[in-house]
Amino acid sequence: MKASSALWLAALAPLSWGTSYVVLEQLQPMPPLTVAALRALGAGVLLLLVVRQWPRGAWWWKSLLLGALNFGLFFGTLFLGASRLGGGVTATLGALGPLLILAFNLLALRQPPTRQALSAALLGLVGVALLVLGPGAHLDAVGLAAGLLSVVAASGGYLLAGAWGTPSGTGLLAVTAWQLCWGGLLLLPVALLLDGLPALPTPAQWAPLAYLIVVGTAAAYALWFRGIQSTSALQVSLLTRLSPATALALDFWQGRSLNAAQWLGLGLIALSFLPPRQKTTAQAQSTP
Repeated sequence: MKASSALWLAALAPLSWGTSYVVLEQLQPMPPLTVAALRALGAGVLLLLVVRQWPRGAWWWKSLLLGALNFGLFFGTLFLGASRLGGGVTATLGALGPLLILAFNLLALRQPPTRQALSAALLGLVGVALLVLGPGAHLDAVGLAAGLLSVVAASGGYLLAGAWGTPSGTGLLAVTAWQLCWGGLLLLPVALLLDGLPALPTPAQWAPLAYLIVVGTAAAYALWFRGIQSTSALQVSLLTRLSPATALALDFWQGRSLNAAQWLGLGLIALSFLPPRQKTTAQAQSTP
């Protein structure tokens, strides 16, 4: 698959995650951590039934580490951060992901960021902050630590997923299934400890739960990791800003008005996706 096509398809993942806020409202009063565990484990088992492949050799611990970072630790700390900070601050912390990846590339790989990548990451961060941070936002030390840990976990997981690729003779769908299963299995005892035994979903909850598992997790993360493998963790991480933008667009569609700061935030997010301006022939010839 061409890199550009993989990147466009990867963009469908944060678009689907943006719709998850509406879906989660339909799943209340089911605890969010329980939903996260069922979401990861359900999607992992579904993909595992499709691929029918198990990890081999070093991929047992590799898939465990990826699952712990990308789903277990990420979902768990994201839930804790959101419960103490609110969705706006948590989404803004999530927008730090591309900057963390740029910092890792600089410190570990000695790869300085390009002006375009740094500008896109900063514009996305400011845009998301304007989009979702309200005057009632509050800062909590535990919530901030959890929110930052969720960003570090996901960024590290994306980098490792891109660096390790897939084992010989195994498709990306299988690796995604392994990660989801491990993440769900790690989350399950935590959810049981904190939330207790979950009640069976009501008839009205089965459809949104199925959407969250099949579309918002299994399909979304399969496309997401395909994008990382075909392009880079940085390029794909820049797409995460589409998630809060989608959620706000749905609110606007349902009648919620946007203030000037939010419109400016949407504009900055759109601006961050613009390709770099090509040099003219004269500029190219004058460049040493």
